[in-house]
Amino acid sequence: MFMLSERNTMSENVRILIVDDDPVVAESLSQFLKAEGYATATAGDGDEAMGMIEKAAGNGAFSIVITDLIMPRCDGMQLLKRLRKKFSSIVPIVITGFGKIESAVEAVKLGAADYLTKPLVDDELRLAVSKAVNQQTLLAENATLRGQLAERFGMGSLVGGDYRMQKVYDLVDAVAPSKSTVLITGDSGTGKTLVARAIHGASERRHRPFVTFGCGSIPETLLESELFGHVKGSFTGADRDKAGKILAADGGTLFIDEINSATAALQMKLLRVLQEKQFEPVGSTQTITVDVRFILASNQSLFDLVQEGRFREDLYYRINVVNIKLPPLRERAGDVQLLAEHFLARFCHEMSRDRRFSEDAMAALQAHDWPGNVRELENAVERAVLLSKGPTIELADLPETLTNPAWGNSPANRIARRSGFAAGDADFSWSPMPLCEAMKDPERRILLAALEANNWNRQETARQLDINRTTLYKKIKQYGLDEPG
Repeated sequence: MFMLSERNTMSENVRILIVDDDPVVAESLSQFLKAEGYATATAGDGDEAMGMIEKAAGNGAFSIVITDLIMPRCDGMQLLKRLRKKFSSIVPIVITGFGKIESAVEAVKLGAADYLTKPLVDDELRLAVSKAVNQQTLLAENATLRGQLAERFGMGSLVGGDYRMQKVYDLVDAVAPSKSTVLITGDSGTGKTLVARAIHGASERRHRPFVTFGCGSIPETLLESELFGHVKGSFTGADRDKAGKILAADGGTLFIDEINSATAALQMKLLRVLQEKQFEPVGSTQTITVDVRFILASNQSLFDLVQEGRFREDLYYRINVVNIKLPPLRERAGDVQLLAEHFLARFCHEMSRDRRFSEDAMAALQAHDWPGNVRELENAVERAVLLSKGPTIELADLPETLTNPAWGNSPANRIARRSGFAAGDADFSWSPMPLCEAMKDPERRILLAALEANNWNRQETARQLDINRTTLYKKIKQYGLDEPG
């Protein structure tokens, strides 16, 4: 029934309980998963399964339950309800020979991580179990997150003592217990996903799924299917029913990143879900009701997109209930050392190494303006720990973008080079004139260089120059700066 594969040594600590009244199916599944490196046990129905789970709860607990739906005494749906009530940390997977979208919807709403129809396909089962292992790990992490939130200076993976970050912590504490929709804004790499996880982890939903969905990372043709799910035959390639991200997050939290990239059609359907908590899978007429807390994020100003006609105004006001703005790392330079030491400790632990920063290395970290924000700093520290030869991380262990001025790729460096005002790049001559007149030529050159450096993206240019968009538009008109082409 199954093809044996190379043993997965990463799965040895995962115990899986297989529940099926057909002993041949149960044993076949057990042998397959053992070959994958998992520890397994079998039960004939839901009652027997619950007895085994309760007995193993103190030592060698099960992480995943794979259950059939139709069984004597206690069937699969009853087992899911009992697991959800008493053992919510166990991740269930449903298998059945009588697949219907109604039962799939009910199973997912009861906490099933996946819904597979017989005969099972090796790769599908392997992928479903792998996803369940990841979900179980996430549930365990979320169970400890509230305790981490008490450490106000760190707030789990959020680290920073800057007053701007303290405001973020206060907002997270305030909104976490509520059901309100949250909008997180900030540059790429500032930690929007971490904030979303912190909100979920401090909420009453922390034992339920935390599901992420990135609008910018999925092809436009698949966006609606991935989010809302689809039924078999709804489009070319839809060879079976599929539950989407919204249903997967039922009872928990759905984090939608890069909502600014959502298509007009997706924005319209999402507005209805936010307002009514109802939707239909692609190709289906069945209305599904869910209980989902929405957290959304954008690395662009949604208000500006509304003004430009690229984002629905009604959706903007619906999601902008609470706005948490994350400051870029360059605006909280005092946190660089704190973050660097935090990442150093984490990567040293993961790589079983003992490292510290030299004074020169730390000075270079603090002098950089981090255009890639916290993510760039994290990557730089990981690289340094990985490549360093001795106990001290030196300048040579850091990326050249931090140590070689010629490689500097910050917005300021790019603009300076293009405008001709980089140190030593241009001579400056002076002739008597009012200061306001003298400043016009340098200002025009800097504006033009900034626009060219950002491919005439006015929003990003205004952000880098620390002026609002209206001011930028006025200056573009004042200096007659026309976008090429």
